[in-house]
Amino acid sequence: MRWEDEERSENVEDRRGVPASRGFVGGGIGTIIIVLVALYFGIDPSMLLQTSQQSAPPYVTQQRQQPYGGQDRMAQFVSVVLADTEKTWHGIFRQYGKTYREPKLVLFTDAVDSACGFAQAATGPFYCPGDQKVYIDLGFFEEMKNRFQAPGDFAQAYVIAHEVGHHVQNLLGIAEKVQSTMRRASKAQANRLSVRMELQADCYAGVWGYYADRSRGLLETGDLEEALGAASAIGDDRIMRRTSGTVVPDAFTHGTSAQRVRWFRRGFETGDVKQCNTFEEKSL
Repeated sequence: MRWEDEERSENVEDRRGVPASRGFVGGGIGTIIIVLVALYFGIDPSMLLQTSQQSAPPYVTQQRQQPYGGQDRMAQFVSVVLADTEKTWHGIFRQYGKTYREPKLVLFTDAVDSACGFAQAATGPFYCPGDQKVYIDLGFFEEMKNRFQAPGDFAQAYVIAHEVGHHVQNLLGIAEKVQSTMRRASKAQANRLSVRMELQADCYAGVWGYYADRSRGLLETGDLEEALGAASAIGDDRIMRRTSGTVVPDAFTHGTSAQRVRWFRRGFETGDVKQCNTFEEKSL
């Protein structure tokens, strides 16, 4: 992916090295249990957080902005990817007479406080609609490479673009409607809605990839395969097969490997958000 000379976003908040204040004890990205990766694109982080807002002490740690050092290549990379998603979604929203509000991307180490509560790195990257921020411990990319055999910068960009896809769903009111329905549904019904939500975010990530490639020429040979490999690596069926040996479709929350690949590819090949309406599709 050609990114080194590209514009960087001003919407990156660097909290690495700033300890979270709400009961975090030990651990880190190296202690991630494989099955938790099934949740790493979650749409409701509060369900995964370990301490509620009500029981948490006041946040007293001073937040500080850390400058990107010359060697801080990964922080620079995510800033470039975020900036490019901003270009894509500003343009698309303008086409529909809407205004795109840019999300913040928070870099953290081990644990973080968000408007959705307290989260450890094992939760994986997530989007919090309460503060409209994407949260990521950059160590997660090493897990992708080493444990899930999903290396490459465009695979990493896919992760960020997927979470930004959840932000788009939030801005369009899709997330609120779906989560409202999920709260009234059975567990199996809620899981099926979650799958459609996640696959739409995959498609939105593909739409970004379409513009990054065709409008700005950022992709190189093999980049698409990296993203498709990452999408396949975190399919519910593949994770269940690796962790328990048993695949339980009613427990899917993110979609199968084939579904995730299919919806990312649909967005990437069409560049059309109208093609991402997973909620109207009879067959995913």
